[in-house]
Amino acid sequence: MPKHVRLISFLMVCSLWSMPKAANAQALIPHTLQLDGAKLEKQGLSLAQEAAQLAQFQQVELALPRARLASQLAPKNDKVWLLLGGLQLQTKEFDGAIASLKKAQSLNPKNGDILFALGSANFQQKNYQAAVVNYQDGLKLKPNDPEGLFDLGNAYFLLGRLPDAIAQYDKAVSQDKKFWPALNNIGLINYEQGNTPEAIKRWQSAVSLDKQAAEPLLALAVALYTKGDRQQGLSLGEAALRIDQRYANLNFLKENLWGDRLLSDTKKFLELPRIQAALQQRENSSSAPEKQPTQ
Repeated sequence: MPKHVRLISFLMVCSLWSMPKAANAQALIPHTLQLDGAKLEKQGLSLAQEAAQLAQFQQVELALPRARLASQLAPKNDKVWLLLGGLQLQTKEFDGAIASLKKAQSLNPKNGDILFALGSANFQQKNYQAAVVNYQDGLKLKPNDPEGLFDLGNAYFLLGRLPDAIAQYDKAVSQDKKFWPALNNIGLINYEQGNTPEAIKRWQSAVSLDKQAAEPLLALAVALYTKGDRQQGLSLGEAALRIDQRYANLNFLKENLWGDRLLSDTKKFLELPRIQAALQQRENSSSAPEKQPTQ
């Protein structure tokens, strides 16, 4: 799974859903100057609720203008600014996102999700040391947040602080036993360090937690094939690519923190005739036109 974007806290979105809807959400612009601030704020919160719902369904382009207007109508609500900042992160408007998130922070310095989102903004701009500070500050407010621990681990990973990264991943798993991405990333580090048996163990644990997790399944397939267990490796590799064909893209894997050793072995694995045939079959099936029902 992509590892570097904490966009909008699920709890924050739910809290926006719980806001009372305005009776007339279409009345976005007041027709007279007599509308008071409370009514405007109510309209702003209703817009924020709509934006949050759209964001959950990946309708970012529709959500963003609603969130912008909501921030004007309800300028003192930190959750609205956090929502706007999260949407700006998705569209890579980093300067705007940081400004929105800092506005949210000024309104509510005790909201750890704001600090995590600021960490994501810095992470995406490859400012990993600043991201570490943001994540650490967020964890002071939410010390048991598995995603925050995972994010901090990723920042340490990219700074080359691998023991620190593993420590944060382990903490994430201790808070959420089903948090397989942390197990997966420990496996990535183990493999680069030449500890293939431990990497395999971690990826097996991740796959046992989520049978549809393509990333650890493909990593496990490559590791097994490379160490000589070829039939099982091929079978698992085919299964992983049936789940998500993006993992056949080496650039995508690199973005997901796969290291040079694993990428080299994966490149060889993906070039195998059986894997190539599986990819071609998947491509053909996805591009084939749907059959029209017979009359």
